[in-house]
Amino acid sequence: MSLLEHIHGPRDLDRLTQAQLGRLAAEIRAFLVAEVSKTGGHLGPNLGVVELTMAVHRVFDSPTDAIVFDTGHQSYVHKLLTGRQDFSHLREKGGLAGYPQRSESVHDIVESSHASSSLSWADGISRAFQMTGQDDRHVVVVVGDGALTGGMTWEALNNISDDNSRKLVIIVNDNGRSYAPTIGGMARFLSDVRTRRSYRSLYDKSRAFFGMFGGPGRALYRGLRGGLHGFLSRFSNNEALYSNLDIKYIGPVHGHDERAVEAALTQAKNYGAPVIVHVITQKGKGFEPAVLDTADQFHAVGHIDPETGEPIGGTDRPSWTSVFSEEIVTLADADPTIVGITAAMLIPTGLDRFAAKYPARVFDVGIAEQHAVTSAAGLAFGGLHPVVALYATFINRAFDQVLMDVALHRAGVTFVLDRAGVTGPDGPSHHGMWDLAILQVVPRIRLSAPRDATRLREELGEAVAVQDGPTVVRFSKGNVGAEIEAIRRTDDRVDVLFESDGQDVLIVTVGPMAELGLQVAERLTAQGIGATVVDPRWVVPVPDSIIDLASQHRLVITIEDGIRVGGIGTRIRQELRAAGVDTALTELGLPDEFIDHALRSEIMEQVGLTPQHIARDVVAQVLGSRIPIARPLDESADQRA
Repeated sequence: MSLLEHIHGPRDLDRLTQAQLGRLAAEIRAFLVAEVSKTGGHLGPNLGVVELTMAVHRVFDSPTDAIVFDTGHQSYVHKLLTGRQDFSHLREKGGLAGYPQRSESVHDIVESSHASSSLSWADGISRAFQMTGQDDRHVVVVVGDGALTGGMTWEALNNISDDNSRKLVIIVNDNGRSYAPTIGGMARFLSDVRTRRSYRSLYDKSRAFFGMFGGPGRALYRGLRGGLHGFLSRFSNNEALYSNLDIKYIGPVHGHDERAVEAALTQAKNYGAPVIVHVITQKGKGFEPAVLDTADQFHAVGHIDPETGEPIGGTDRPSWTSVFSEEIVTLADADPTIVGITAAMLIPTGLDRFAAKYPARVFDVGIAEQHAVTSAAGLAFGGLHPVVALYATFINRAFDQVLMDVALHRAGVTFVLDRAGVTGPDGPSHHGMWDLAILQVVPRIRLSAPRDATRLREELGEAVAVQDGPTVVRFSKGNVGAEIEAIRRTDDRVDVLFESDGQDVLIVTVGPMAELGLQVAERLTAQGIGATVVDPRWVVPVPDSIIDLASQHRLVITIEDGIRVGGIGTRIRQELRAAGVDTALTELGLPDEFIDHALRSEIMEQVGLTPQHIARDVVAQVLGSRIPIARPLDESADQRA
């Protein structure tokens, strides 16, 4: 009989024996491999926190005790233990989210999955509990070692240590990795703790000593090992990092020894003040393909074979990331001043090929986007051209640095924003939908959005040639679509993709929205409405030819995969007014709201960014406003659009 199917909440763990807990851990790993291989998701991180999560829920009482994950991609086991065991639609519309989500369960606290924020949350929650007399409540943070590379973590620790009376337990889940191996001084410190001979040799010798007495000796060792870890930690001088912060340190603890973790957490809970518990885990634990994958240990997977770990399905078309990855190496071959910077995402952003060929020219700064951007400004001052590769959602974290350190100083820095627009399964914290609105307010910035692989290569080359200010190249998640050739290019390098008889509607598309714009134009043309489709390529500043074309049409439609509020459409509207052009304009894009996880196609349907929906609205607008058109319009056209 499966133990997992009888776990409906954390307190169901209390009745299990140590032997049953071991069986449950094995069942959870088997469940994760079987289910995540069907839907995709963060497999490696969750295989690594099985015993750790079980121990957390046995020692603490969620939701009375608040549990915060940093980042939330390591919360699948938490979901299983809090009664959410239907993973059949994980990260799909209507199914479980890939991160904690308050609407799913009272056990979920923090939904945002931008790293390094958990200790600030914990500081605030624990202060609130203290100030409102909720003295029976603890705050527990499970923070990945990679998140410790973010400056916000250390800002929070500084304040947590200022008040030593709160019930706060910080669990450092140390697997030596974020996506790929964690880098920097913090990583070296934790590695030293993991391998320090004074700790490891005593621990191993103790285990060997008790093992000499056979089964009874091993049983005695298992009963003592929690205390043994605590005893040995006193001699490992690991408190050095935290001594000046006045935060108690426990560890390191074997993260796959549930009893040892439970003993350490119980000790921390009883302390009644902020405590750091250092737990050593293995990412991908129990799934050989993940363990053997030294690159990212199956951090995030698509559909895979649960036996071999090999991808299933897919397409022959290259990904946007891979096109960038190849082109940046080509550009770096020709220009030795080009250097790369990323924030703990060397592989996901495609800088790994650049790093493999030119290791001295690529810098992974850890989960520290603010530092990455200002460091880039310094590199530019020194005569280099930095290419900062981030996910679009994470540029939000470094806006001040883009504005004040790069743009104000006219630094030649190129930002390459992967996963721009609607990303789909990862949900609201990972949609790259704010970058266009946020960044276009930066003076002298240049923003480009390639529509296909050829334009990505072209615009990236143009971007790194700019030396007097920031440039941005943004592109989508997933595979590149078909090549879309222009029928002509204007003098200021705007691509005209489609022209029909008559100049009724000008459709201005941003990046991959070009395909959608062409589909809309075909529908309008079929209904007797003349349409022109253009791709500005560089959407900010607005090219003069866009203003000229707008003045020649009766209606302008802008289509972008960023939010409408303050988006590219708004910028074009302002430029039209400044130029005295009174052509009507409609901005189409994403609503200013947080969009749940679903397939990209489902989200586009939900927000009305489909050919049928847009064409119907345009026809209705033309009919409703009686905008004159080049050819007579069938009054029933809006029904057929």
